[in-house]
Amino acid sequence: MPAFQYKAIDNKTGKMIKNTVNGVTKQELYKMLKNNGLTPIDIQTIFGGMSNKKLIKKHRSSEEILRDLSSDQAGLIYNNEYIAQNADNKKESSKRNSKNRECKITTRDIIIFTKNFLLLKKANFNNKHALETVINSTENARFESILEDILAGVESREYMYTTMEYYADIFPVIYVNMIKAGELTDSLEKSLEQAIEYLEKSNMLEKKIKKIIFSNVIQILGIIILLIIGTIFIIPVIQRIVEQNEAIVELPWLTRNFLEALNNLKYWWYYPAIIIVIVIVTIIAYIRTPKGKYQWNLFKYKVPIFGQLMYTIDFLKVMKVISINLQNGMKIQQALEASKKVVKNNVMISILEISINNCLKGKSWIEPFEKSKFVNEISVEMLKTGMQTDLTKIMDKLIEFIESDIDTILQKITKELSKVSYILVGVALIFFICVVLVPCIQVYMSGIMFSSSYM
Repeated sequence: MPAFQYKAIDNKTGKMIKNTVNGVTKQELYKMLKNNGLTPIDIQTIFGGMSNKKLIKKHRSSEEILRDLSSDQAGLIYNNEYIAQNADNKKESSKRNSKNRECKITTRDIIIFTKNFLLLKKANFNNKHALETVINSTENARFESILEDILAGVESREYMYTTMEYYADIFPVIYVNMIKAGELTDSLEKSLEQAIEYLEKSNMLEKKIKKIIFSNVIQILGIIILLIIGTIFIIPVIQRIVEQNEAIVELPWLTRNFLEALNNLKYWWYYPAIIIVIVIVTIIAYIRTPKGKYQWNLFKYKVPIFGQLMYTIDFLKVMKVISINLQNGMKIQQALEASKKVVKNNVMISILEISINNCLKGKSWIEPFEKSKFVNEISVEMLKTGMQTDLTKIMDKLIEFIESDIDTILQKITKELSKVSYILVGVALIFFICVVLVPCIQVYMSGIMFSSSYM
């Protein structure tokens, strides 16, 4: 078992404490520090007297690992489609190896780890051997360190999910729940397959949302930048020209008022700035209160179109956790309790708590979702049907329906954002024509007429 070098803050004195401990797991050390009134800041794994930050290890590709396996194991893995994806990852990582040693752990890193681990499990590797093999091919130094902590836990006869729970910022809660269910029910391979499917779908959904938002935000920012450039550079030029030709041209009403507003803003800009700051600070302070936080989360669910998307994604997460836990023999009350960990929105958590209380009272756990009016009627009816027949099978169909519903919402968002972009473009054009172009034409035409009168 490796030793650990830790830094922690004494909660009473505020002093930093440094020390080295061995004979315990990382989780045991973390608990020990907490119980002794210490707040852990940094915990490093020590191997042979060297911290993992200084440890130099030769990273091997998937092909190199396969050469070390038996022919049967290698054949099994080569016949699996996942190896091709790992090979693609090798090509990509070779270009950025030196830069990514301490990079952020991405969803792709977790996907690749899970796929490789599954392949090795199918090749009859035990958890310890599979982890050791995967660690040797991990390019990300930070992720490698976390996997070594998981390995240390496995070596001390702990489940993998117990270590993963301490890295909640790395491993999604649903992912950990899947691994937990697999380890406790001796169906880890099935759980790993479910985890891969979940991560890939989540990653794809995230990319879709980013693509939609990014493309439209770029358009809107482009329009805003053009308006700013026009305001800063073009408007002052027009103002100077008009001042020089004040006797022969009169600016349009819109342009005059806009110029007047700009002139006032030069001298009184701090008033609107102060008001904006006060409003923002007030909103932030209110949101930090329990009531304000709930109202803010409720507002996020009620925002047109986007609110529907946020709620549906949270509802999907809840249903997936419930489905996984029901498949592994958990009661609905326990499944609802476990699902609270995968969402952060207080409104959804409140709905789940009411559902749990209903279970304790012998009432319908579906009723709070129905009364919330966020869930569509089809989902509610499917859940009701599942309670009367086979809830586990219905949950699978429900998840497929919700995923399809999310795609529909995304298509709707794309259309609506496009409309918003077109409207902004139209407003920008009208503004440019009325405020900028018309005065320029007036000055030009007045100049021609003025000069022709003296010919």
